[in-house]
Amino acid sequence: MTSPNDRNARIIDEFRNNNGKVGGPFQGMPMLLLHTTGAKSGIERVNPVAYQHIDDRTWAVFASKGGAPTNPDWYHNLLAHPDVTVEVGVETMPARARVATGDERERIWSKQKKNVPTFADYEVKTDREIPVVVIEPR
Repeated sequence: MTSPNDRNARIIDEFRNNNGKVGGPFQGMPMLLLHTTGAKSGIERVNPVAYQHIDDRTWAVFASKGGAPTNPDWYHNLLAHPDVTVEVGVETMPARARVATGDERERIWSKQKKNVPTFADYEVKTDREIPVVVIEPR
């Protein structure tokens, strides 16, 4: 069985070798690579995540973890260290992450569920509110 780390490593390699595009089950899905600093370890971590383009240089990502009962590790990392790095297409840039709340969260989350119905499935699978994270360049 393939571990999530092995799967992520393959996606990261494919992303970097194909100008920010990946295939397979993620074909056509907007993806970015999110670099966070480990909340406890202080070690840089890189995770491929689906994103929604908010405006020219602002993105939203979703701590869905496939509808699991807990948030993904990268979410805890960016809460502890909101200064992140993102790779979008062939660009790499420093950014700052913040959790969307209220109407902003609802607007972004509703659009994501409409654009990618799998996210609505994730919401049904869990009792937690799936965090929406806005990423803005620094």
